[in-house]
Amino acid sequence: MARSTDAHDEWWRHAVIYQVYPRSFADADGDGIGDLAGVRGRLPHLAELGVDALWFSPWYASPQADAGYDVADYRRIDPAFGDLAEAEALIAEAHALGLRVIVDIVPNHVSDQHAWFQEARAAAPGAEARDLFWFRPGRGADGELPPNDWQSVFGGPAWTRVADPDGTPGEWYLHLFAPEQPDLNWDNPKVREEHEDILRFWFDRGADGVRIDSATMPAKDPALPEFAPDSTPPDHPYIDRDGVHSIYRAWRAVADGYEPARALIGEVWLADPERFARYLRGDEMHTAFNFDYLNSPWEPGALRTVIQDTLDAHAGVGASPTWVLSNHDVTRHVTRYGRADSSYGHALRQHGTPTDLELGTRRARAALLLALALPGAHYLYQGEELGLWEVEDIPAALRQDPIFHRTAGQDIGRDGCRVPLPWSGDEPPFGFSPTTGSTTGSMATAQPWLPQPAAWAAHTVEAQEADPESMLAFYRAALAARRRHAADLRGGSFRWHGTDPHVLAFRRGPGFLCVANLSGTDQPLPPHGEILLSSAPGTPGPGSLAPDTTVWLRTE
Repeated sequence: MARSTDAHDEWWRHAVIYQVYPRSFADADGDGIGDLAGVRGRLPHLAELGVDALWFSPWYASPQADAGYDVADYRRIDPAFGDLAEAEALIAEAHALGLRVIVDIVPNHVSDQHAWFQEARAAAPGAEARDLFWFRPGRGADGELPPNDWQSVFGGPAWTRVADPDGTPGEWYLHLFAPEQPDLNWDNPKVREEHEDILRFWFDRGADGVRIDSATMPAKDPALPEFAPDSTPPDHPYIDRDGVHSIYRAWRAVADGYEPARALIGEVWLADPERFARYLRGDEMHTAFNFDYLNSPWEPGALRTVIQDTLDAHAGVGASPTWVLSNHDVTRHVTRYGRADSSYGHALRQHGTPTDLELGTRRARAALLLALALPGAHYLYQGEELGLWEVEDIPAALRQDPIFHRTAGQDIGRDGCRVPLPWSGDEPPFGFSPTTGSTTGSMATAQPWLPQPAAWAAHTVEAQEADPESMLAFYRAALAARRRHAADLRGGSFRWHGTDPHVLAFRRGPGFLCVANLSGTDQPLPPHGEILLSSAPGTPGPGSLAPDTTVWLRTE
C-alpha cells in the first residue's frame, strides 16, 4: 500500500528505512550479481514489508575495488547494475509505491580510475590536478619512505607511491582506505563545487536524500602530522576536524533549495555524544546513524545508558535519533546476539566466535520491537527481515573484501553480511538469479558472487511467507503495528518506567508501554489492559514475560 509523501512531512524523523545492497539484493540478468532490474522486480516485497524509504549503497560506475565505495563517475550507473535510465525508472516506481529513495555519496575519496585522479597521476609534481588529492614527496634520502606513518582503515600504510612522467619513483598519495581510493583534498574549492553539483544531479532525478559515507573524515590537517593511537577529536588530524562542518552546511543549503527539502543522513562514527550532535545542528545534517546503539551488548544497563545518552544528545540540537542493528559493514545481529559477548566494534568483530543462532534469533526479534518503539527513525539492513546470520565460512579464494586481503586474512572482513539474499527454492542460488536456457536446451543458473549457505533454504522469502510465525511475518506485523500506533510512537514523548535491573520499560504516549526482558528468567509484566504485540512467537501469558522478549502493551 502506498504511504503518504506529504511534502511538509519531515519523514526522516520517524521513517523506517531499508538498506538495499544492490550487488546482493536480486539478479535479473542472470550473471550472479544483483542489479537495478532485480530491485525493480522485488519492489512489491519492500512495499509489503512496510518500510517508508530505501537507501541504496553505491550503484555508480566503479571498478568495485571496495564494493562500489570507490566511485569513478557519479553520473553513470555501473554496467553490472544497469544504466541511468534504469535508476530513474527505479526511483519513479519506488515513489509510485510510496517509497522514498536515498542514494549514497562518498565524499572522502574517489576511485583511482576517476578522471581527476588519472589526470593527477599523469601530471608532474606541483600540477593543479594533483591539488585535488593529497600528493606529497616522501621522506628519506630518495623519498623512499611515505610522508608519514598513517595507516589505512583497511590495514597497511595509508600511502602509495606513483611514478613521475619520466618513469622514476615520484610522490606519494594519501588513501585512508584502499590504494584504489585516493583521498580528496576538500581545501580545494573545485572538490566542493563538484560534490554540490553531484547532489543536484541526483536530487533533480528524484532522490529524496543522501547518505553520507565516512562523514567525519573529509577534512584533514594540512600539515599531515603524526598522531598518537589514542588521539581524539578535535586533536585528530583527519577524524571530526572542525572544518568538516562547513562542507555539510553547504550541502544543507543545496538540500533546502528543493521542494520538498531533501534529507542529509550521515555515517558518523564518534564516541563523544556532544561532538556527534554537532553534525545535527539546524543547518547541517538532518539525521545520523547511531552506532553506539548498534555496538551495545544485549544488556539492560548498557542499552539504557545508550538510549538515554542518544535522546539527550539529539534533544540538545532538536534532531531526531536513529536506531540501527545491522548494515553492510558489520556482523549481522542474529550472529552477534547469539554470542557470549554480544557487544560489537570494528576492533571486536569476534569472527569465528561460537554462536547460538536460536538465542540470537530470539534476541533479534526482541531488539527489533524495542528499537521500533523508540523515538526517531529506524534502519533495516536487507536480509534481517529473513533472520539471516553472518556467513563466516566463505572460502578464502572467494572473498572480495579489501580488509581480508590487506590484513592477509587476519580479519576476514565484511563479505559475510553481504551474501546474496535467498528468495525461493530449496538450494542455492535460492531464486537470487533466474534460471536460463542454454543453446543445448539445458537449464542453467549463475552462481551468486558470494556463496549462500544451504541452510538458508528454510529462510527464503517463499518459505517464510507460508509460516505465520516466521521472522518475515514478524517484521511485517511489527512495521504495520508501528504505523497503526503512530499517534503514540511518532512524537517525542518518552519516559522510563520502573527500575528493574533485568528489564527495559518505557512509555510512549499516555497509554503505550514497551517492556523488554533482557534477562535469562521470566519477569513480571506491569499492569496492562492489552498486549499489542510480542516478539516471541505465540501468545505470552498475562502475568509474565519470557527471557529475551519484548512486548508492546496498552495500559489504559
